[in-house]
Amino acid sequence: MRWILIFLFVYLNAANLHFSLYKKEGKPGNTLLVIGGIHGNEPGGYFAPSFLVKFYTIKKGALWIVPNLNFDSIIADKRGIYGDMNRKFAYISKKDKDYKIIQDIKKIILNPKVDLILNLHDGHGFYRDKWLNSIFNPQAWGQAFIIDQEKIETPKFSNLKEIAQEVVSQINNSLAKKYHKFSIKNTETKFKDEQMRLSLTYFAITHNKSAFAIETSKNIRDLALKIFYQLKAIEAFMKVMGIEYKRSFDLNVKEIRRLFNKQEYVVINKKSILPIKHLKKVTNYFPLTSKNISYTSNEPLLAIIKRGEYFYMYYGKFFETKIIPQYFDNTCKVREVKLLVDGKNIKTNIATVVNVKKYFKVLNQNYRVNVIGYVGKRRNEAGEKITYKKLIKKYALDRNNKIFRVEFYKNKQYCGMILVNWE
Repeated sequence: MRWILIFLFVYLNAANLHFSLYKKEGKPGNTLLVIGGIHGNEPGGYFAPSFLVKFYTIKKGALWIVPNLNFDSIIADKRGIYGDMNRKFAYISKKDKDYKIIQDIKKIILNPKVDLILNLHDGHGFYRDKWLNSIFNPQAWGQAFIIDQEKIETPKFSNLKEIAQEVVSQINNSLAKKYHKFSIKNTETKFKDEQMRLSLTYFAITHNKSAFAIETSKNIRDLALKIFYQLKAIEAFMKVMGIEYKRSFDLNVKEIRRLFNKQEYVVINKKSILPIKHLKKVTNYFPLTSKNISYTSNEPLLAIIKRGEYFYMYYGKFFETKIIPQYFDNTCKVREVKLLVDGKNIKTNIATVVNVKKYFKVLNQNYRVNVIGYVGKRRNEAGEKITYKKLIKKYALDRNNKIFRVEFYKNKQYCGMILVNWE
């Protein structure tokens, strides 16, 4: 299986964060393109594809994933801060801030390898073909598979209604509540819905590409449950397409919630590292060697935005921390750190995380060691035996007071850091 990150453009000082495309490919077969985040206030529609990126392996066929199409609107938790992106596929001005994003996603949709497209959303209410009340009615969009018409002229997967019916029958066997049942909503776009003629799915089918929208309900407040429904639906589509996959977790709401809250990390400028989730709202005196930063992470919904003198970190719609930088020269480099951890000698690279139960001691003597939150008798804290009780908890990075920075300096130069995570 090949796992490929095709591109991730992050323009820290521009109007837009661009989207990323991930390709997961196995033996030859059909290709499914999953697009999340076209509307920034629909988290079920973008957190589900992030799970595909992190936890799925493709054995046969291909899964292409765009988890963050409208990234600016995702971090703002707004439908579309430059207007509704899903109404820009028939025409868009070159002056529109979404122009490059629309042009780039169109090229991916029209790629000859793509056989079927899923556009993920959260919609209001619960779609029913007959009016029951203001929540359950034909004007609602939630808990529905949206098709623009019943069939299209294409060699593969042409019967949209029939495919949707097959997926509905599978997902409705796994409902948390009976009223969460999914239905098929045919907008009959060509004849009945002028606005939908501007949409991503209609652009796709008018170019002979099979396309569906999956809408979980905004009235379901449990985000883990919405992710579960989205993943169940995507897996059902993969089954229809003959795409064989493996995931690294049991697909249930409890496990999704655990993985959603599991700590992950971001490496900044190759020297520094931060947790991504559950951070304190301000990270003070964070050492950097450049006023513009680059970063790497396994989390596709991570964004670090520079505004004025400070950096702001987001995980999807969730604001995590404000980074107040302290700048240093970039000439000093440390590749490896030696420590004594709970009685064992270990080596670890810079910008990594070390798990500690009882104590640790930094053995490197060639650099000045600064354990943030520890007040020792010496300026260089190399060789000091550090226990959790000796640390001032307000200096922890996270709200659980478990993760602390250990920084390395030579003279006035910053050399790098590791993090200590107390288990």
